Order: sequence, then C-alpha cells, then structure tokens
Amino acid sequence: MPVNEKFDVIIIGAGPSGAIAASILVQKGWKVLVIEREQFPRFSIGESLLPQCMAFIEEADMLDVVQSQAEALGFQYKNGAAFYRNGEHSNFDFTKKFSDGAGTTFQVKRANFDKVLADRADEIGADIRYKHTVNAVDFKDDSAVVSVTNEQESLQFEAKFILDASGYGRVLPRLLSLELPSTLSDRRAVFCHFEDGIIDEHYDRDKILITVHPEKNDIWYWLIPFSDGTVSFGVVGDVKYFDSTQTDEAVFDSFLAQEPYLAELLKQAKKITPVRSLQGYSSDVTKLYGDRFALLGNAGEFLDPVFSSGVTIAMYSSSLAANLLDKQLSGDDVSWQTDYADNLKAGVEVFKHFVMSWYDTELQNVIFFQKDDNDVKSMICSILAGYAWDKENPYVSKTERRLNALVDICRQGNDG
Repeated sequence: MPVNEKFDVIIIGAGPSGAIAASILVQKGWKVLVIEREQFPRFSIGESLLPQCMAFIEEADMLDVVQSQAEALGFQYKNGAAFYRNGEHSNFDFTKKFSDGAGTTFQVKRANFDKVLADRADEIGADIRYKHTVNAVDFKDDSAVVSVTNEQESLQFEAKFILDASGYGRVLPRLLSLELPSTLSDRRAVFCHFEDGIIDEHYDRDKILITVHPEKNDIWYWLIPFSDGTVSFGVVGDVKYFDSTQTDEAVFDSFLAQEPYLAELLKQAKKITPVRSLQGYSSDVTKLYGDRFALLGNAGEFLDPVFSSGVTIAMYSSSLAANLLDKQLSGDDVSWQTDYADNLKAGVEVFKHFVMSWYDTELQNVIFFQKDDNDVKSMICSILAGYAWDKENPYVSKTERRLNALVDICRQGNDG
C-alpha cells in the first residue's frame, strides 16, 4: 500500500500532551500530523491542573487562549488544595510554595479544555485528523510508516519520528509489546459531574478538596469545583472495596453516603452526567523511547489521580520530547536516555513516593500535622503544585529519605 502523505513528526493523540508537543514543534518549523481516534470535544478525567502546567501551556503559545476562554467554559481559578479527614481540615496555598513559577492554575472540564488546546495547535499549524485510528506501525531505517483507518478508508502516513500521546489508549506500548504491570496496587475510580448546589459558606471553590474515607484511610474522594456551579466528584480505592455485583451508580451513591461531611456538603447536588468508572489505570512500560519513537504522558506511565499529577507529567514530557526532537531533526546529537527518560522519571519517582506514602497513610499524617506556615510546608506545597523536578527542593532531591524523616517528626509530635 503506498504512503499517502509524509511528515516530519506524527503524534498519536490530540489531548494535552499531543497538542502541546505539536504546537512546540510546528513553531520550530516542522511539519506535524496529529492522529486522534475521537472527535473533540469528548469527556475525560484529570480535571484539576497543577500550577506547573502553566509554564508548558505558555511555552506552547496557548496561555492567552486558555485565560481568555476560562470564564465562558466554566474553568475555575485554583490556588491550592484542601484536605479533610474525620473533622480535620488542612489547606495548602500554592502561592506560598518553595519553588519559583506560577502559584495558580485552573480546574477544567477536560472536554472543553482539550478542545481549546487542540484548536490552538491547529490554528498554529498542526494538521489534526480526528476519528482516525492507528492500527499498525512499521519502523524502517530512516522513517516510520503508520497505518490508519477512518470511517471512509485506510491510509498510510510516513514520518521521521513518532510521539505517542494516546493516553490510556497506549497505542505504541500495545503494538510494540512494551507494557509492564504497574508497581502500584490495582485501584478503581467511580465518578460523575454534579450541579452541586453547595451553600456552605466555608467551602472554598478555589481549591480541590481531597477527603479521606472516615473508616478506610486508603479510600479517598475528590471534589473539583467549576465556576459554573458544577463539580466533578469521585471516589478512589482498592478494587476490593467495590462491590462488583452493584452498578457503578449504586456504588457511587453508597460511598458518598458513607462520608457525613461530603454528604452534607452535597445534599442538594444533582447528577448531570452518567456515573462512570475506571480501573487498572496505573501503568508502566519497558522503555519510554526507541529509535524513532517516544512515549508521552499516560502512554508511558500513569500513577494515580490522588495528587492530580497526570496532566502535569504529560505536559512536562511533551515539552522535553518536543525540544529534544527539534534538536535531533536539526542534526544535533541528543541523548534520549539522559535528557528525556532519566529527566522525566526523576519527577515521576517523586510523585510516586508521595502516592505510595498517601496510601499507607504516612503522608496523610504529615498533611494533617503541618498546619502552620513554615519552610517544610512550603517545600511539600511545591510538590503538590507540580514542581517535582525542582532539585533545589530537598523533598525533590532526596524524596524518600526526607519524607521518612518528616513522617517520624510528625509521629513524635503527635505522640507528644
């Protein structure tokens, strides 16, 4: 079958990582094709951005369009994270973080947000083909050929390099047998959107609310408000806690009823989307790059939604890969291991330590112990704000050792 068109770069997926990578590469003069299976807008979770994201949105020349459309699309200004556990409250103000960079961001409806980014990438010059499915990839000595189908025909596109930004679809890991089981436990998330009807004057819409289950500390709830009076609400826990004989809606309603504070807060809420579920979302791969490809964001590794790290990792990977690929295509020698895989993994490992420490409840005790503003809280705050690659932060450069020491200090303080 003959090749229909040739490009410098083919990107699989038009979500945030794909759109940002495409925009960066197009602005550097490369011919970019983005292949997207769905038609935008389409529903997605991962709705609470971290401030670190704003740097990558700006790099891709998308910041102005996001800010200008934020109010119309219901994007909610976000300045931190609030935590609740059995009567205890703890707030983190991202503007008081240790690291340099933005201290605020947005909570977004991903259907609208992803379309804004993709439309901007298209406006800048990326060629986005929606409702196209990648079926095979053939790597040659100096190029890669991607076989695609749409509703009308089968096509083949050729490029010098492929970036896989397919998210949970994990196109290249499936086609190239790169998938590995995650080292994290198998968890399930059940979620929907509400017209929230919240009247509690103490509720802060400028922060994501993370609530620990009153009896099982490894179950938690997210409450992500939008500026139009709606919220995204979900519950996450080990699969053993979810009754497989019940519908997703019945499980969802049961978990909401089990947390009195949330049940009261949302007593007037009305569902406005179907209840959905996601399971087995944590992933890993044997490698993040190959001779003519690299994996971005969730296509490579996804941890857990608890600290909203997924979109941040995806955007960081896009920026790294796009700038490295620009150098390679320009004829420079590059190291994908050092400058991409090792660099990206460093921040992912920081987030992973936080995720694992959250579920064994040690980090929960730290979060609810650190009530006063101090240097340590500002350093923890930086990581919660997405700055997991700031090596000036002791909790980034020596995460496990520092976090273990902090856990001991908090434990001694509580004993005292």
